Amino acid sequence: MDALNRIKFLEDRLHRLSEIGMALSTEKDTDRLFEMILEEARIITKADGRTLYSMNENGDLAFEILRNDSMDTIMGGTSGVEIPFYPVHLWLDENTPNQKNVSAYVALTGKTVNIEDAYEEEGYDFEGTINFDKKNGYRSKSFLTVPLKNHENEIIGVMQLINAQNENGEVISFNEEMAEQIESLASQGAVALTNKRLVEELKTLFEAFIKLIATAIDKKSEYTGGHCERVPVITMMLAEAVEKMEEGKYKDFSMNEEERYELYLAAWLHDCGKVATPPHVVDKGTKLETIFDRIELIRTRMELLKKDQEIAFLKRQLNGQSNISFDDQYNEAIKQIEANMKFLEECNVGGEFMNLELQERVKSIGEQKVTLSNCEQSFLSEEEIQNLSIPKGTLLPEEREIINDHIVITIEMLEQLPYPKNLRNVPEFAGGHHEKMDGTGYPKGLNESQMSTQAKIMAIADIYEALTAADRPYKDGKKLSQAMRIMGFMKNDYHIDEDLFEIFVTSGVYKNYAKEHIAEIQIDEVDELSVLGKE
Repeated sequence: MDALNRIKFLEDRLHRLSEIGMALSTEKDTDRLFEMILEEARIITKADGRTLYSMNENGDLAFEILRNDSMDTIMGGTSGVEIPFYPVHLWLDENTPNQKNVSAYVALTGKTVNIEDAYEEEGYDFEGTINFDKKNGYRSKSFLTVPLKNHENEIIGVMQLINAQNENGEVISFNEEMAEQIESLASQGAVALTNKRLVEELKTLFEAFIKLIATAIDKKSEYTGGHCERVPVITMMLAEAVEKMEEGKYKDFSMNEEERYELYLAAWLHDCGKVATPPHVVDKGTKLETIFDRIELIRTRMELLKKDQEIAFLKRQLNGQSNISFDDQYNEAIKQIEANMKFLEECNVGGEFMNLELQERVKSIGEQKVTLSNCEQSFLSEEEIQNLSIPKGTLLPEEREIINDHIVITIEMLEQLPYPKNLRNVPEFAGGHHEKMDGTGYPKGLNESQMSTQAKIMAIADIYEALTAADRPYKDGKKLSQAMRIMGFMKNDYHIDEDLFEIFVTSGVYKNYAKEHIAEIQIDEVDELSVLGKE
């Protein structure tokens, strides 16, 4: 080869190595990355056989990809064909390195080994190779085994090439130039692989941290345990169903893998602001609960009222006004006291609706007088009357405002994170699940046109989980028919997206989720046409 051709050859090779370096750095699939390394090695050396090992968690060399052109062997990688060989052990025992196996030797020493003819080579054990050749009618001759080292000079794998060939297809030795180019290729591949693994490790750490936060929120309250974990399940099920639509408003909706991951993380983070919500508000299982349920204090007062009635009866006896164990006046008073106590206990539990008549009865009972510590006062304080008169649930308006603030805190927290480009929509997705189609939701009062499809999907997931959850403080989990009927009303009131809700129903997402995550006693028949308003 003359000087000009030599220069041209080197320029082409440098350009090729630069191209493969760029390709390796952008490839995200590990198997494809490995295959790219081996394919480039084949182009450089025309090696008939090519094997790539990676260091596994046990410190052994695991087969990742195996190719042999003349034997038409394609295993590992993206082939889907499992490699039926055990990993190569680097150590025979705790103190003895496996230096007879050439791949193990390279992994142990970090040195490239170039063998002209395996059958004549001394110092390495090729008995297994020779037996394999006899069995398969093959002749393994020249070997080039190169280490893959990361940026810290640690061995992360080994590449082994067998039987380099010339232009005529004849087996030749791997020359020094080939070895240098393969070492350069291995170095590029190792850096690309290391970078990918670092990204994967950071991604895994980030996801684990997100789930840790969600778990902490779920553990914070016995009443919402599992909510942060279940909402992502429903969200992704519905998103997948929406992607399958071939007609209608969302027929063009689709997400790539990165966008799905973005939505998945947002679903896990949708309630992260609850870390700042006071536990006594989150855990307010009854209307009078703070650190403890104050209904016990009211029971004590009721007992005092009973004592007062008993004293009044005894005075009547002393005055000769009664000569029986207990007179009708006493019995009627005790009956009324016990009825009032039972009523207040029922009010304290909370529920879906408390009408004005019941609220007035609470006020009437509360305004009765009782003597405590020689001081006459109202039976219930204004604050107790206010709590027991809560028309829905167990929270006062100001307490519900505190709960609602969790979404504001969620958005504030999430907007502070330095997201990579593919996760920049997480705050919007996570922070929009309490918005409504008619603009009456919170915290921003967004309307349908201002919300992303992902946020609308998450809103449905959040509501469905909350309705069917069996661990809320003031209610049991609703039956499926009840939950879907309520969501149907919410659809009619423009609280949730009509088209997405129809997909939620007709695709069977609500039923498929129920089979795995809702108690069997809650699962009943749902009149889907009625729910969708199509009867």
